[in-house]
Amino acid sequence: MAAASIKAQLRYPGTFAMQAAGNFVTTLLSFFGLWSLFRRFGSIAGWDLATVALLYGLVNVAFAVAETLGRGFEIFGGEYVKTGNFDRLLLRPRSTLLLLLGHELRLRPIGRFLQGAFVLGAGLWMAPHVSIQTLWLLPWAIAGGAAMFLGVLIGQAALCFVTVEGLEVVNVLTYGGVEAGQYPLPMFSRWLRRFLTWVLPLAGICYYPALLMVGHADPLGLPSWFGLFSPGMGFMFLIVMGWFWQRGVRGYVSSGS
Repeated sequence: MAAASIKAQLRYPGTFAMQAAGNFVTTLLSFFGLWSLFRRFGSIAGWDLATVALLYGLVNVAFAVAETLGRGFEIFGGEYVKTGNFDRLLLRPRSTLLLLLGHELRLRPIGRFLQGAFVLGAGLWMAPHVSIQTLWLLPWAIAGGAAMFLGVLIGQAALCFVTVEGLEVVNVLTYGGVEAGQYPLPMFSRWLRRFLTWVLPLAGICYYPALLMVGHADPLGLPSWFGLFSPGMGFMFLIVMGWFWQRGVRGYVSSGS
């Protein structure tokens, strides 16, 4: 199914290029909003543009990867639960999670990916204290971020076992998470900082690795070595959402029953 979806998307290369370019420009405009703030004020709460560019790049590249892989979970309620098509997946000798991962590899997020990678590279170039020894954190943080956002999409799909249709409120965690991840954690209120660190581990996949790369001490008091391991919280979140998914599958009742 994944190969067929890629072939279908590339059947009209002009349309695909326009969609990818539109995605690139749309996400770039949001960064221009950040850039204009720093151009006007120089820094925000003691944070410079280079560090914020790292945060922006990490969270957008990670989300683009999750968007590419998680299309099957985004449309799960309307395409599978409501229509009863999920019954057919249950008959196949494969994990339902893997089958939905292969539903469609959406290529349009390549625009967000390239734009995020460009800003990430610019942030690394502008940051004066980035250590080459810490650059290995980039793929680790991106992988953890992609796992976290994929976990959110899986959780959204698991809710459809109860609600049938997908809940738009979950977009607060996906697109809202992308927006929140672009800003340093100390800018948020205390309860939101705790939520973004220990519940939805957004800080673990972008903020703390970025601090370690630029050699910036955490004003909230966590040790610098925390950034070495914090991207793993994204995978832990994915495992928890996978458990919720399995609970939903066990309690699934077909819409045709």
